[in-house]
Amino acid sequence: MAAINTVTGYIEFATKGDADIIDITGEVSDAVSESGVTDGIVVVFAPGATGAVTTIEYESGLISDFKSMLERIAPQNITYAHNLRWGDGNGHSHVRASLLGPSLSVPLIDGRMQLGTWQQIIFIDLDNRPRDRKLIVQIVGD
Repeated sequence: MAAINTVTGYIEFATKGDADIIDITGEVSDAVSESGVTDGIVVVFAPGATGAVTTIEYESGLISDFKSMLERIAPQNITYAHNLRWGDGNGHSHVRASLLGPSLSVPLIDGRMQLGTWQQIIFIDLDNRPRDRKLIVQIVGD
């Protein structure tokens, strides 16, 4: 039986806020390659309450569609109890992040992430201001 390895790394970057969508596929792929794990799983996790991780076909039309969808589902210009309590104007950010989720798991087979041809891993900064972000990338397997 092969030994199970766990390798933890981080991806750090600055964002613009306001649904800034960043393709992190290359950084996650690099972390997988550097880990030496060939078969297992990679998990990408965004600590915090206003960021999300998912997949998308990373192209300008779909990015625009995605941002429009966010505005339809959780508009910025409605009343949020969070904003009334804290006055920070990012109630929509928290709702959007909760809907999308803070993490993504991708299977690894023969050292490669099993993403579809047009599927990229993205981080979405849903806060209403620029932020410095630090994502956790954890690779588990043999």
